[in-house]
Amino acid sequence: MQVKETYLKGCFVIEPKKFEDDRGYFFESFNEEKFNELTETETKFVQDNQSYSTRGVIRAIHYQKGIYAQAKLVRVLKGTVLDIAVDLRRDSSTFGKHYAIELSEKNNKQLYIPRGFGHGFSVLSDTAVFFYKCDNFYNAASEGGIIYNDEELNIDWKVEDKYLKVSSKDLILPKFNNAKL
Repeated sequence: MQVKETYLKGCFVIEPKKFEDDRGYFFESFNEEKFNELTETETKFVQDNQSYSTRGVIRAIHYQKGIYAQAKLVRVLKGTVLDIAVDLRRDSSTFGKHYAIELSEKNNKQLYIPRGFGHGFSVLSDTAVFFYKCDNFYNAASEGGIIYNDEELNIDWKVEDKYLKVSSKDLILPKFNNAKL
C-alpha cells in the first residue's frame, strides 16, 4: 500500500499493491493496522456505504457536523468518478480549498477524507458503483451541504451539461459562504 498526502493536510491518496497474472488480480483494499500506521491516524471505521449512479450524476458536497463528523475512505468498485474533498476546517490554511482525483475500477485508488471536510463526486463513466467507509454513524440532523456549482469553490466536475443530473435535494443546498459549517 502506498500513501501520499494531498495538499490538503490529513487528506490522503491510497494506492494498493496489485498482484496480476493470467487468472486476474488481487489486492488488499484495506488493512486497519497498515492504514493507521501510514496515515498516522487512529481511524476506526464503523459504517460502510455503497451507491450506484449513472453518467453525469453529481452528488454535491455533503458533510456531517459536530460530534457526528465523519472521516471517509472512498473508492470505486465499477466505473469512474471524479471525487472531490473540500477542507471545511476554519482554522486550516487550506480552508475552502478542494482536491479532485479520478477514482476508478482500473486505478484502484482510494481517497481518505478526514473529519471536517465536505465530500462529493461526479460520475464520468456510463455507470459507477461507489463504496466508502465512515468512522462515525450517519445522523440526519447533523448533515450539511454546499451546492455543486458554488462560484467560490469553483469546482470543475468534468460533466457535460447534456449529461448533468443533480438531485432536487442537492439543487437547494446553500452556497459555501452561507453553509452552516
